[in-house]
Amino acid sequence: MSSSSRKMNWSAIQADPGFQDLHRKKSRFLWGLMLFSVFYYFLLPVGAGYFPSLFKIKVWGVVNIGILFALSEFIVAWGVAWVYSRKANTAFDAMTQAIVERAHRIGA
Repeated sequence: MSSSSRKMNWSAIQADPGFQDLHRKKSRFLWGLMLFSVFYYFLLPVGAGYFPSLFKIKVWGVVNIGILFALSEFIVAWGVAWVYSRKANTAFDAMTQAIVERAHRIGA
């Protein structure tokens, strides 16, 4: 029987302590990344609204701190994606592989 046609016992997989641990760790990690991202994102409008003189400071030619901060949000987004991919490729993928192996042993 091929692995694609094999029926899986999803209730047993969901009850697996390894699956629950993976879900808990992944959720906690993702919530932390999301909270950081939202906080950093809202620093731009809040900063521009409450500290406009700071955001108007010229750094180089027409480039000011506000523009640099707005561009930094792209770098932060790429950084968040990089951090997640590193964590997923190291910790989460290994935990997932162990769950998949146990699921194949459990079967239907």
